Amino acid sequence: AILIITGLVRTTVVLADEWNKRAEEMVKAEIPIVPQRGNIYADNGTILAADITFYDACIDFKAEGMKVKALLDTLPALCDSLAHFRPGKSADEWSARIKDELKTRKNRAFRLFEKITDNDVKRLRTFPFLSLPRNKSGFYTTSIKVRTKPYGTMAARSIGNVAEREDREIHGRSGLEMALDSFLYGQAGVAENVQVTTGMARMVKKPAVPGYNITTTINVTLQDIVEQELEKMCVESNAEWGTCVLMEVATGEIKAISNLEWSEKRQKYVEGINHAVLGYEPGSTIKPISMMVALEDGLVSDIDAPIVTGSQVMYEGRPIKDPHGGAALSPRQIIETSSNIGMSKIITSGFSKDKGFAAEPGRFRDRLEEMGFFEPYNTGISGEQVPQMRRLGNTKADRVALTRMCYGYTSLIPPLCTLGMYNAIANDGKYVRPHLVKKFSREGEPDSIVGVTYIRRQVCDSVNAAKLRICLHDVVWGSRGTARNFVKDPDVEIAGKTGTCYTTENGKYTNIRRVSFCGFFPYKNPKYSCIVVMLRPNRGAAASSGVVLRNIAHKMYAN
Repeated sequence: AILIITGLVRTTVVLADEWNKRAEEMVKAEIPIVPQRGNIYADNGTILAADITFYDACIDFKAEGMKVKALLDTLPALCDSLAHFRPGKSADEWSARIKDELKTRKNRAFRLFEKITDNDVKRLRTFPFLSLPRNKSGFYTTSIKVRTKPYGTMAARSIGNVAEREDREIHGRSGLEMALDSFLYGQAGVAENVQVTTGMARMVKKPAVPGYNITTTINVTLQDIVEQELEKMCVESNAEWGTCVLMEVATGEIKAISNLEWSEKRQKYVEGINHAVLGYEPGSTIKPISMMVALEDGLVSDIDAPIVTGSQVMYEGRPIKDPHGGAALSPRQIIETSSNIGMSKIITSGFSKDKGFAAEPGRFRDRLEEMGFFEPYNTGISGEQVPQMRRLGNTKADRVALTRMCYGYTSLIPPLCTLGMYNAIANDGKYVRPHLVKKFSREGEPDSIVGVTYIRRQVCDSVNAAKLRICLHDVVWGSRGTARNFVKDPDVEIAGKTGTCYTTENGKYTNIRRVSFCGFFPYKNPKYSCIVVMLRPNRGAAASSGVVLRNIAHKMYAN
């Protein structure tokens, strides 16, 4: 009694100030309320990523009211039910584990199953013994929210992932999840503890605002086709990685995007780095873009007028070789046969003071800049890069660099940027902005719709766009076209361009090839544009990347 009274006096008198201060801090403490993260949808409303609540099912063997006799009486039936609920343990194994726990009864969190759904929990509560109230069975669940992709790896790299930060908040780490995190996360709320008769209660001071739901332009059916065809070719050609982007010509909506790379650990192709938005030397897929500049600046007007080319020329003391060339080629044939010499002659003779070989290389890049080629797309894809093409002076080295630049070397162009320009060619010169986000909504109500926007209303004249489409059609359907043997399809008329580029290592070119095919279909009324890039396949550009695009177009036609 003396000790109790002493303790009472000490608490209420001697330490009163300290305890009152702690009580006040507890009452006034603000507690953050985590907002509901927005979902990511496909173009038809199918969920691509969402927060799903999962549960861990546990038994508290230290529960005071646990009916041990009831557990033992129903143990055979319970263990049989647990064994059938999820394969992995037999009824005898379950029985042995539970009996071991009963001997000590020290475990407050004996885990039956991890990450099960609400329906699974409801089913478990119908099992023998587990159907009893918690204080008698000790059965309980703990919940956890998990960011889930119902379609697994489909477009996984573009959708992205989330992770917990040091402040324990969940935010986007890659892909759309990171690029649009401020929209998806919402606004955190604030709660505070208040004292009530029965103890402490939590009162919401500022409610959390849920994040926006984001509808993407991804079409699940087309995404499946793209992934299947890209993976099939990666396997057949033993490529290190491959990327493919499929876009709607009129709107710039990215309907499918896939990035696959070989995993030694898993011994299969998995969703990897988003190569579609990273800069690489493009190879010959840059030639139609160079030809666009030439047409717009009047360096070329008649695409059927021949230009003397040959199979090798010397320029500023450096050779330019042309395995596809001839004595003379028209601009149309230069694209068809992928002539390095022809493309170099057009650009170097055009960008000069006297229309000779004293070129002003920097003007070529300036023209591309005026066309909007270096402007960011802001697609919503995390890690998106812009084309990198160095500014050239008028030295001998710069003039040589221009010849390489116009047919695909000495510059780094993301495949998506190449696709954007080809899409403009298919779209009568209208340079629409590629994008991956279609709509923002919250609590079922549309907030804003992302419409068609333009990098340039006209990147080139519609007449010149038509001439370029003819050139790209010849690549597939012409008698000397570099893709004539692989990309022709009897049902879908495809136009496009092959590209091959040797990779560099320690500043020197290797024999490892990066191949690509970029094009659009159907030719007479283009609806879709597409680019496929692969590293180190065991076959050429048309036979690998070109075949992927052809098969995608054919399946889309069949659907």
